[in-house]
Amino acid sequence: MEILLVLIYVSICIVVFKIFSIPVNQWSLSTAALGGIFGIALLLLTMNYNHPFTKNARIYFAVTPVLATVKGRVIEVPVRSNMPLKEGDVLFRIDPKPYQYVVDEKKAALADAEQKVNELKASLDQATASGERANAQLQLAQQNYDRQNELFQKNIVAKATLDTYTRNLEASKQTLAAAKADEERARLAYTANVGGVNTTVAQRRAELADAEFDLDQTTTRAAGPGFVTQVSLRPGMYVIPTQLRTAMLFVNTGHGDRELGAAFDQNSLQRVNAGDDAEVAFEAVPGRVFKAKVRWVVDAIAAGQLATTPALVEPETRTVAGRALTIIDVTDDMQGYQIPLGSAAQVAIYTKHWHHLSLLRKILLRMRSWENYVFLEGH
Repeated sequence: MEILLVLIYVSICIVVFKIFSIPVNQWSLSTAALGGIFGIALLLLTMNYNHPFTKNARIYFAVTPVLATVKGRVIEVPVRSNMPLKEGDVLFRIDPKPYQYVVDEKKAALADAEQKVNELKASLDQATASGERANAQLQLAQQNYDRQNELFQKNIVAKATLDTYTRNLEASKQTLAAAKADEERARLAYTANVGGVNTTVAQRRAELADAEFDLDQTTTRAAGPGFVTQVSLRPGMYVIPTQLRTAMLFVNTGHGDRELGAAFDQNSLQRVNAGDDAEVAFEAVPGRVFKAKVRWVVDAIAAGQLATTPALVEPETRTVAGRALTIIDVTDDMQGYQIPLGSAAQVAIYTKHWHHLSLLRKILLRMRSWENYVFLEGH
């Protein structure tokens, strides 16, 4: 930028010297040089504070490591590199047979548990009937005892006869107590529920649901719009659910998954606010400048972040000042241009202060954009 301003100033000086026939000597050259130094320095300082510029800008995008949820051998990889995908599209499939066997086993266990619930109901009905029968026998024994005791009081029956009926009454009471205990155990077994479902049945259903989830996870699908690139996964490979061995990388292309971040010197953003106008010149699109807006100024600098460590941080080790980041939204349509994710860019922001100087910044940005036509890679 400084070179461009110097060239513009030199061109103006040459024209002025020619038009006004100013003699070229040490005094005129010194005056022109000093005037250029002070003038360009003043312009740069004013523009940097009111209309900052950076060439440190880039389109950042989110990449999701695709991990297998369950382990197994890959049997199909229908996705291809850089193929546009939508949510739910299949990325790869793992052999489902081992997990299908587990599902079948859990289904059988659930059916057995449901059958046992019916058996518990039958056991409860049987225990209830036994209790009622024991109660009827107790009542009968009580009646017989009362009758024999009345006869004994009248000296009609002997004491031995009364003792026999007394033993029968005690035996009936014990039988009823045992029947009631059996009935209570059967009732507790049958009414042991969780949310109105037998506990064993609920456990088997949970196990079946877990097995069915694992079976469903043998097919890995795209979580949203995007594409995978550099697909090296092939049928026959064995995948495991660990971060150390990702199956593929998924590039997200949905709304909000990409952002244009521009890094500025910290002191150049003092007058920048969300909503300020901006312009963007991508290196991938020479000669084209796109209109944009400042979405926000990020209120954090990466150089100052602290992570959990076993030791205190030594401030002297953090010598890098770091740059302040702004998020820029391009308002012009970029559909007709080949601008890959991760493309570098140059960004200029125009605040409401010293607005007339923004014209010079716009001219300089366009001249930088024209410079992108020149590249000599491979020559």
